[in-house]
Amino acid sequence: MNTTYSFQIYKSASLLPLEWNLLAADNIFLTREYLEVLENSCPVNMTCHFIGFFEEEKLIGIVLTQFLFAEKLESFGERDKCLKTSVRNFALKNFASHVLFVGNNMLTGQNAFVFDKNIKQSKAIKTLHKAINQLKKDLKESGKKVHITSIKDFTAKEIEPLQAEFKNNYTFSTQPNMIFEIPKNWKTEQDYIDALSKKYRDQYKRARKKSEGIVKQKMSLDDIQKYEDVIYDLYFHVAKNAPFNTFFLARNHFSFFKEIMGDNFLLYGYFLDEKLIGFNTLIKNGDVMDTYFLGYDESVQREKMLYLNMLYDMISYSIKKGFKEIVFARTALEIKSSVGAKPVKMYGLITHSNALINHNISRFFNYLEPKTEWQERNPFK
Repeated sequence: MNTTYSFQIYKSASLLPLEWNLLAADNIFLTREYLEVLENSCPVNMTCHFIGFFEEEKLIGIVLTQFLFAEKLESFGERDKCLKTSVRNFALKNFASHVLFVGNNMLTGQNAFVFDKNIKQSKAIKTLHKAINQLKKDLKESGKKVHITSIKDFTAKEIEPLQAEFKNNYTFSTQPNMIFEIPKNWKTEQDYIDALSKKYRDQYKRARKKSEGIVKQKMSLDDIQKYEDVIYDLYFHVAKNAPFNTFFLARNHFSFFKEIMGDNFLLYGYFLDEKLIGFNTLIKNGDVMDTYFLGYDESVQREKMLYLNMLYDMISYSIKKGFKEIVFARTALEIKSSVGAKPVKMYGLITHSNALINHNISRFFNYLEPKTEWQERNPFK
């Protein structure tokens, strides 16, 4: 019997089928609760859709998409002031201001979809293709034409079945995902320190000494709400000065995240003379710890090596709590490498609605994606 798969597109997490979380059991970023966070505190220039796949009445797949429209974005990133940046920004505004991501542009890794293990993969991916085309049609009818469609972030093995179906798409690879694997025999931060070579053990000691006077505090929902404006300003300072940005978080994002996700979402504040000068966030995803957004006062960060100390704190906590690995994601590749994270190459698929641009998508893509030169480090003995 030749079964067919159908799909349903949802605009709200409240409308999702009751059994949705059964498929999301191994990935917190596809659960109903996280999607509720996304829906209610996502960036102003983002609209989320959720797609359910069915075999007759049975839910067999779940998908997250994010539609980004750049006209509400103040800046694509202000760090690099040069002609290429101006050309890139012009290209973005005129040819790439409406982008449909299949996956999560706020995270690194395969957070796009989950299918039931018993389904026919090729048929499911064909149905995914149909669902994406239907969503693009729906968006166009509401006056929002999609310029670019991107399916992200996959390892070399994960991308293969998608390449077979999405033949008209260009396969791209951007900055790697920085992954820190925690050996099973590590139980404390001291185990990590002991594994470092002398050069990087000295770096660790120097950073810790510089941080003297800073008080780290695990922040409750009340704390996050109390400091919401300061937290946002610290985040916005870092985000705005990144080389490239496609969104800025909503002001209530962190407090709403804490309210819905509880202890699975951690926000640590860093105080100097009772003033909040930095924060970082962590998300527990099964036995994997995902690092999330952070912020800091630039003047204090340099003097106190605050960012490096945050990385050490994240490693220390994750070891102590028995996590298997830490997803440090993209950006700041070299410093993450210097604490022990390893690069994992990630791939995506991209296509443009304009046939001429799509024919030259590889060259066009180079304008959109800033190149990053960096040197990999190995801090261990």
